Amino acid sequence: MSLFDTFQPIAAIATTPQGTQLLHPLCQSLGATLYVSDTLPLTETTVCHYQGSLKTHLATIWPNHRALIFCLATGAVIRLIAPLLQDKATDPAIIVIDAKGQSVISLCSGHQGGADRLAQLIAHHLHATPIITGASHHLNLPGIDILGLPFGWRKGPGDWTGVSHAIASQKRVQVIQEAGSKLWQENLPQNHPFYFGFGQMGENTPEGRIWISATQRRFAEGSPLPKVQWYPRVLWVGIGCIRGTSQGLIASAIKEVCQRYHLATEAIAGMATIDLKADEVGIIEYCQEKEYPLLTYSADVLNAIKVPNPSDVVKEEVGTSSVAEAAAIYGANYWFDYEGNRENREIDQSLLVTKQIIKSEGEAVTIAIAKSELEYTGKTGKIYLVGIGPGSLEQITSAAKMAINQADALVGYSLYLDLINPLQRSGQIVESLPITQERKRAQRAIELAQWGLSVAVISSGDCGIYGMAGLVLEELKNTDWDGKKPNIEVFPGITALQAAASRVGTPLMHDFCAISLSDLLTPWEVIKKRLNAAAMGDFVTALYNPRSQTRQSQIVEAQSIFLNYRNPNTPVALVRCAYRQDETIILTNLQEMLTHTIDMLTTVLIGNSSTFYHQNWMVTPRGYNQVEHQL
Repeated sequence: MSLFDTFQPIAAIATTPQGTQLLHPLCQSLGATLYVSDTLPLTETTVCHYQGSLKTHLATIWPNHRALIFCLATGAVIRLIAPLLQDKATDPAIIVIDAKGQSVISLCSGHQGGADRLAQLIAHHLHATPIITGASHHLNLPGIDILGLPFGWRKGPGDWTGVSHAIASQKRVQVIQEAGSKLWQENLPQNHPFYFGFGQMGENTPEGRIWISATQRRFAEGSPLPKVQWYPRVLWVGIGCIRGTSQGLIASAIKEVCQRYHLATEAIAGMATIDLKADEVGIIEYCQEKEYPLLTYSADVLNAIKVPNPSDVVKEEVGTSSVAEAAAIYGANYWFDYEGNRENREIDQSLLVTKQIIKSEGEAVTIAIAKSELEYTGKTGKIYLVGIGPGSLEQITSAAKMAINQADALVGYSLYLDLINPLQRSGQIVESLPITQERKRAQRAIELAQWGLSVAVISSGDCGIYGMAGLVLEELKNTDWDGKKPNIEVFPGITALQAAASRVGTPLMHDFCAISLSDLLTPWEVIKKRLNAAAMGDFVTALYNPRSQTRQSQIVEAQSIFLNYRNPNTPVALVRCAYRQDETIILTNLQEMLTHTIDMLTTVLIGNSSTFYHQNWMVTPRGYNQVEHQL
């Protein structure tokens, strides 16, 4: 799995040795193909040479790539691509990088092509500056033409340019959302231009309108008010048919029923039927063509659903009094069953369309449609377990920065989310939960990922050391996770003990261990055994969570245990908020350490028997001198 998968296939183009030197390692990281002129004397086997003019070659590869990266003058790129541009909905993302790799420009197809996001990812990878000129980016607003993509919405008709211009001009834009997730609304910045619902916003009439609905709207031609529509995929079509019913009749029946009830076929999430129809060729072919999931249920399951139009004839034939209506209801309620706790949920009995029977020349199909509260995304979710290090942006790895920027949603403790605010992008879902609600954070991240979003779970330090990574995997195990969906990727970070050590010298040059003094998750008697073992074993020891407002005695007892085995003058460093603005560092010793302020944000580093101070640097010798003397 790569953070660049959604942009593949990617082509990069260099016309100079310097450009090739810059793009070659980048292409290896991105999984991109690097094209250079055959006039360049390069022998790398991973480079593809083209013959003739770049203009001709570009026309050849243009239709087959979703993103093109140039190390070339911006003006030259514009002249090259101008004859090839057709529509921003289909044109590839165009990125330009300067020869020194200092700036990454999103030149074309910033929203729908993904150039804005790709530019940010590449900039994080190269430690460069992303250049993004779109108005929505600078207003910290989601692009209206990509608003629904994380949720699997389908774009409908409308004046997308007109509505986008109204938003960019910060004019009042009315949003009428009748279906789909409203998470995007909850993450808008202050002073956004939207208002919601059917009413007027004070004296201001709307200068743009956005419909988010499963209903098929018809926009009047020539209307001065620009309008657009998104279709959340919330409609589940229950279907039954005579054996051998053709795909053609199934397709026309669904289209006819949707038109009759003013429902958009773009809002269809999937199909549902009885398991006896799991091999029905017409249904299978229709679902494959439309890329719909097909849910099948046993007669016993469907027979338990109350429907408005039960049939004794159907029950006698297949064991349930309803196929289409019951399957539509059950599918709409249970297509997304993260907890697997069906018996404790109430089924919404409402149908948008009761069963409709369509017949033609010996064939017959029955259609019913139910609406789900949660839209179908059609995506496999991802969880990025991200360690952000001690807190300074400079201490976060490039890979972690890219994961944060690429994710649809960020979940974490508010302090950590504040620290990475500059890495966030407009349109992201950001959810914070208090520091004592780690399990809820993990469960929420899993829920969003099971739904189909990419979610970055943020931990300070390293996510796998007293962080959220282990808890997320534990919770996934509890959901019978198959190890594949959602996908998991771990992005390590600089640990608190590493950060603290780097600020005071080299205290970790020999064997060391880390022990948390918090007894919320580990019994104190167990912690004491570990403290005794570490002290007895002469390990350099890092103490996490040493003291809180309600937990005062543990650090005192820890000091006492170490004094049983260590010299009172053993060096001790107290590092609070390493690499953050309120960083404090105190160099002391084992005897005097409790005379200083120690709290939950302090990392305590206790040296071993050989640790010493020199010129205010804490040093634990590795023993190289002894080895050299022996040799």
